[in-house]
Amino acid sequence: MGRFQWRQLLGWDRHPTHNHHDWSIHEYRRRLLPVHQNESLESAIPAPDVTKVALRLRYLIEQCVPCELEEEQITKSHSRVITKNVIKAAKEAGGPEHQSCVVFCLLVVKRWFKHQAIIELWDASLHEVRATACEVIAKGIIEAEEDMPYLLQSVLLKRYSIMVDGEATPPVNAIEKAVDLHALRVIGSSGYQKCINYLWKGWLVQDENDPASFIDYKGRDNITFLSHLDPDRMRAPIYQNAFQLIMSIIYLALYTGAINTINPDGDLDFVEILLYVFTFGFLFDELTKFWKAGYHILSFWNAFNNILYALLMVSLAMRLVAFSHSPEDSDNRQKFNQLSYNFLAFTAPMFWARLLLYMDSFRFFGAMLVVLKVMMKESIIFFALLIVVIVGFLQAFIGMDHADDMAGEDTIFILQAMANAIMQSPDFSGFERFSPPFGIILYYLFTFVVMVILLNVLIALYNSAYEDIYENADDEFLALFSQKTMQFVRAPDENVFIAPFNLIEVFLLIIPFEWWMPKQHYERLNDIVMGIIYFPLLFCSALFEVKVAKEIRSNRRRGEDDDDTEEEWEQMAADVDFEAEGWAKKVADTRPNIEDDPATVEVRSLRGEVEQLKFLIEKLSKGLSDKEAEKESLL
Repeated sequence: MGRFQWRQLLGWDRHPTHNHHDWSIHEYRRRLLPVHQNESLESAIPAPDVTKVALRLRYLIEQCVPCELEEEQITKSHSRVITKNVIKAAKEAGGPEHQSCVVFCLLVVKRWFKHQAIIELWDASLHEVRATACEVIAKGIIEAEEDMPYLLQSVLLKRYSIMVDGEATPPVNAIEKAVDLHALRVIGSSGYQKCINYLWKGWLVQDENDPASFIDYKGRDNITFLSHLDPDRMRAPIYQNAFQLIMSIIYLALYTGAINTINPDGDLDFVEILLYVFTFGFLFDELTKFWKAGYHILSFWNAFNNILYALLMVSLAMRLVAFSHSPEDSDNRQKFNQLSYNFLAFTAPMFWARLLLYMDSFRFFGAMLVVLKVMMKESIIFFALLIVVIVGFLQAFIGMDHADDMAGEDTIFILQAMANAIMQSPDFSGFERFSPPFGIILYYLFTFVVMVILLNVLIALYNSAYEDIYENADDEFLALFSQKTMQFVRAPDENVFIAPFNLIEVFLLIIPFEWWMPKQHYERLNDIVMGIIYFPLLFCSALFEVKVAKEIRSNRRRGEDDDDTEEEWEQMAADVDFEAEGWAKKVADTRPNIEDDPATVEVRSLRGEVEQLKFLIEKLSKGLSDKEAEKESLL
């Protein structure tokens, strides 16, 4: 974590509160990861000019999509709605000076249309189609751009702001905006993925002197081993993700060792101490994120991890309570010791499921996690309906119980029977004597509503979510991978101390040294500590980067991009001359016309024949007129 960020966390260097409008603050907090609003971050183009470009694009799309259309008419290749001329006009909306912000503005306009679809339900379909058109145009501009450095540095990574209520919003780049808006078509474009790939590998890094800019990593073609043995390379998302995965595996191994070596006397062994130290590090990291971003950072995985860490803290608390009893009080000591291990054992499924959080960079796990995420969202509808049904029937059953004997002793039985029905294992025997005949009738009705109606609704929602995701699984995975990359890039640390080593940074570096040591010496100290901690991974990464550097030099000698790979069909491509062989002409004569449908081709052919017929008729008519004029002159 960076020097600036930790100073704010410890309260040593607080910035005054910004007076942005509530809308802009809300928009800012919707982002993936917290970023302290740095006053040095400015829009690459003045916010009023960017807003004007966005308004021009909005007007263009409203005119090109004047009415509700099928989405396929917008998205299909060679669309008659979003034509090459439309894409060209959109690119020119910023003029020669502000062309670089057009893609960002299209994403802003997409968000405007999405918002308008929510507040104007009567025209929701029209606004949704227009939002789709924004994505299609943005993707067309990105994929048509041939100047790759300009595309990466200016179009995708430069930060821009718009005006809202007279104030500029926090500057964001097109990469972040596309991830925040889940713009799959933009994310799936080739130029966008090239940029993400460069960020993931650490080939594009944030400029230390200008946080709003990204610069090339100069040493990526350096084949010297020591040049890559640099602690700063831990800022690259690929290495941070690898280290987090390694730490998670070690964390799981520590848990496995702790749960399989139970200490009956209640003492903490070395493995358990390490397990709880790791837990403190992870918990401290979660609390830091929450402090920096508030509840807006909370997601499924944050909640999942927090529950896991809370259970482990309860287990540790039970162990400490057991320590508070003397060995002579063996019964109480053993009781709390056993309770501690029960809490520890209870977390086993969560430990294994936690690995999925760090394996989503693999396509199989990534696509599966996207499906699970959507299914969890769809489950909200089911549980909302289920809660209403449960509360209604529970009140009826409890009322019958009170009407019978005024004791209310059957509440546990009622709750258990209702839970069994939800889990598709109803028990009707107990309700035969429960306020007959009302109890059994009501329980039959409850079982029917839950098992036949609600559970089938849940299955239908899950099936719909699965189909929607896997129909577009590639783009969904690319979106997840882009989001993961931006979580590392969006708020980079000056000194990357990944949990549980963040405890070393806080208690052994920041607190004793940061407040008095000169910045240059403090940074040197951090580099030394990081070099020691990450040496095994840095050694492996340096070997990997030297190999990659050789491939980059080979690509540059062939005039290819740095990330190019030579495939089998490219190895002898230079030895074949299609033009000289006449093969190119033959292919041109036989290739089908996919830009126009057959009816259009026939109409064009018919138009040519009509023009030819018209010319012949005019020629014949002129010849007849000339003959009549000649005959009249003779008379």
